[in-house]
Amino acid sequence: MSMFRAKRLDLGCFVNIKVIRDHTKRKIFAEHEAERQALRYIIRNLSLPARTRVQAQLELSQMHSYTRSTQIRNRCIEGGKARGVLRDFKMTRYNFRVNALAGSIPGVKKAQW
Repeated sequence: MSMFRAKRLDLGCFVNIKVIRDHTKRKIFAEHEAERQALRYIIRNLSLPARTRVQAQLELSQMHSYTRSTQIRNRCIEGGKARGVLRDFKMTRYNFRVNALAGSIPGVKKAQW
């Protein structure tokens, strides 16, 4: 895994090993996304010879797991937690509530009826 380790981290949140690992996964995925899409296109293209398609399947299966989109996990930008994260705000429910009540999030206010 040292080959994927980031040289310099540009994270703006609480840093623990899971946040660092997720950050690394996102960078590796972004670097290899085009290559994975090309291989998947070759595999699905029935007009190509079977040997070429099998070779593409083999290459795709030998790629590192960090290049898969399923490895990426949504994490809170403040606390680094992976559970209860609101996608629109990239925050956990608790951090969202605290920031919303403090007025730190533009356009969000407590509901009154």
